[in-house]
Amino acid sequence: MRTITFVVTLLICSLCAKINAQGITVKPKKPTSSQIYEGIKKLNFLGSVLYVAAHPDDENTTAISYFSNTVKARTAYLSLTRGDGGQNIIGPELRELLGIIRTQELLAARATDGGEQRFTRANDFGYSKHPDETLAIWNKEEVLSDVVWAMRTFKPDVIINRFDHRSPGSTHGHHTSSAMLSVEAFDLVNDPSKYPDQLQYTETWQPQRQFFNTSWWFYGSQDAFAKADKSNLVKVDVGTYYPSYGMSNTEISSLSRSQHKSQGFGNTGTRGSNETYFELLRGTMPSNDDVFQGIDTSWGRVKGSDKVAALLQAVEKNFDHAHPEKSVPKLTQAYKELQKLEDQHWKTIKSEELKELIAACAGLYLEAVANTQTATTGEEVTLKLEAINRSDVAMTLNSVGIPTKKSTLIGESLMTNNGYQGEEKVTVSNEFASTNAYWLEKQGTLGMYRVDDRRLIGKPETPKRNVVTFEIVIEGVAFNFDKPIVYKYNDRVKGEVYEPFEIVPEASSSIKDKVLIFANAEAKQIPVTVTAHKNELTGTLQLDIPKGWKVSPQTAPVMIAKKGEQQVINFTVTPPANQSEGILTPKITVGTTTYDKELVKIDYSHIPLQSLFLPAQAKVVRLDIERRGDYIGYIQGAGDAVPQNLEQIGYQVAIIKPEEITKERLAQFDAVVVGIRAYNVVDELQSKQPTLLAYVKEGGTLIAQYNTSGRWGDTKIGAPYPMKLSRDRVTDEYSEVKILAKDHPLMNFPNKITQKDFEGWTQERGLYFPDEWSSEYTPILSMQDKGETPKEGSLLVAPYGEGHYIYTGLSFFRELPAGVSGAYRLFSNMLSIGKENPKKVKG
Repeated sequence: MRTITFVVTLLICSLCAKINAQGITVKPKKPTSSQIYEGIKKLNFLGSVLYVAAHPDDENTTAISYFSNTVKARTAYLSLTRGDGGQNIIGPELRELLGIIRTQELLAARATDGGEQRFTRANDFGYSKHPDETLAIWNKEEVLSDVVWAMRTFKPDVIINRFDHRSPGSTHGHHTSSAMLSVEAFDLVNDPSKYPDQLQYTETWQPQRQFFNTSWWFYGSQDAFAKADKSNLVKVDVGTYYPSYGMSNTEISSLSRSQHKSQGFGNTGTRGSNETYFELLRGTMPSNDDVFQGIDTSWGRVKGSDKVAALLQAVEKNFDHAHPEKSVPKLTQAYKELQKLEDQHWKTIKSEELKELIAACAGLYLEAVANTQTATTGEEVTLKLEAINRSDVAMTLNSVGIPTKKSTLIGESLMTNNGYQGEEKVTVSNEFASTNAYWLEKQGTLGMYRVDDRRLIGKPETPKRNVVTFEIVIEGVAFNFDKPIVYKYNDRVKGEVYEPFEIVPEASSSIKDKVLIFANAEAKQIPVTVTAHKNELTGTLQLDIPKGWKVSPQTAPVMIAKKGEQQVINFTVTPPANQSEGILTPKITVGTTTYDKELVKIDYSHIPLQSLFLPAQAKVVRLDIERRGDYIGYIQGAGDAVPQNLEQIGYQVAIIKPEEITKERLAQFDAVVVGIRAYNVVDELQSKQPTLLAYVKEGGTLIAQYNTSGRWGDTKIGAPYPMKLSRDRVTDEYSEVKILAKDHPLMNFPNKITQKDFEGWTQERGLYFPDEWSSEYTPILSMQDKGETPKEGSLLVAPYGEGHYIYTGLSFFRELPAGVSGAYRLFSNMLSIGKENPKKVKG
């Protein structure tokens, strides 16, 4: 069932938070007079802050909200990555799909705290222990150029780094790298000889100050911080109370922080004084704890802006909350004067802010709604247009401009609380732009996304180019308002629901299982689902296969009558006799065009519906694997695809809900697996652990996958014998794995595990290994990152009663979906432990 598009509470969204350019919802903004007034105050502050860190959630939302809402500065967060390499506690999406979710969560955070959002092309490839590794995988020169680009285009007066550039190896390598690149870019951004190709789109720039947002945490303890020399620190109380919002800055910050839902960062707001510290790295030291001291943040920094400044100051002074429309004449005059100025940077920014404020003060509502959520090239779409004036401000709708059509002349006066409602039919052509995520359009590398258009680099989303332009004359001045085409419908429960309007190909295809394991040489029937995105779709479908594999039929006809309907076509795929792996790619040919993309929808209530077209592929693996047992119970944690992957090798997997963990239920299973981070996120597991251990004691096998330590307090995993989780991890997926217990059944039954089984692993070996355990456990493997001591807690096994308990921090949740043969063989051994004797197999 569709979930309603999330709308950030308008009470906490500043109008001036780039509502015309960024946002997390396609639903129209409807600002209150208090928000309008806060936006007007922001018109009179001409200063910018750029906050720099590595990932979604790294940013200090309290500082961002403070600079945006208290200081009224233009504030942005530059996250070098989109968080693709992290984990996801709300669903199974990982890698690029998780990056899509976290991008939208960042936009939700910025819509809450009033900031803007920027990125680089860096791909979050997973945890890194040192910036040397990070910058080698990222391609330092390209990411550095993106940081310089961000500074040149945003033009910050003040740059604030979240992390310390002087402490490599002490924290996540991405963290330190973000600070190192920011410091280096500060000295390059004003040098025209550095990245000169950027200068055809922007200019050099010189920030005035750079800070490190320090805290007691970086000093080791609060006591150490209290004793530290703070002569080089700026102290700012960010606990401001905003009567216009009815909240303190720290409460807004917690709401912003809570948008990072895929990471479990729900945050409770606080009130009262809250001190934040900034250590000066570049520039002169302020003497009054104002990071902007000595920097002209008034209209005085813009040549010839005296008239603009006088008009806007008068509007701020005389603003009438009951009648914001009274401000329209002076705001319109200020807009006219602003167009005469030479400073393109501030003229562009403040012109857009003024346009939105004029429309808001006048109660002007504009909307363009398509009769369909998706459309293909050549399809006719009906647009319903609305323009209504909800004030006594005199205005005229001059024209409406629609892609592929000449502007329609209207010339209709918009009387008070009346407006224009029209309908236009338009045929989608190449003038309509692709709405796919621009950074996923072309194949990148492990560390970098590929973006060929320099002007797109750093943007959080693909710009909304499918717009309707309303030309409105207000107080004698013509304004062009671009409104993205949207789709909306009425839900009987939710009411009005908005979704993005998407341009899509004629057809897409998908294979449900992204990894297909052939445990023997027998053929499998592989269903391919074709979806029509237009009426009367006809064509052919073929399935490209790796060398040595066979497929039947070679091609199959596609005939789908209605848009949105699907056709399932079955192919018989036969693997080779020996081990092999490769990619299956379904291809649909319609006329002379071939389509090989899959439509992927990401649908959560806290972000807008995301529609992506990604390569329609599935990995096929022919491997020699044996298993024992058939029926596996799986207790889900933070979300992973392990159950589906186990089904690929012949297991029947049942999801066990916490309330179903009973002696009778568990007795049905040959083994029970606990999903990743289950003990972190499923509170009921603590009380159910005695039942799980009783199942082991009576002859069952219980496998507990990794849980984090520290972040959710003292995690208790309820192991049968003492064990202590740590933050130990091995991030190098190529690191040597030594088999400590070569004769142990886990390494020999029913599959012989060798060094070869640890080849081809992705992103990491494992994480959050125990570093202490009792003698009952047998450590099976040893591994280490370069320059570190061996870690032996990645796979621990202990007999308990008649059964076996296994704890593993190996990243099976990444390796099984990636089709890593050795990971399947090892997991099969774990599930089969103790089953050499058939009598122990549960029925």
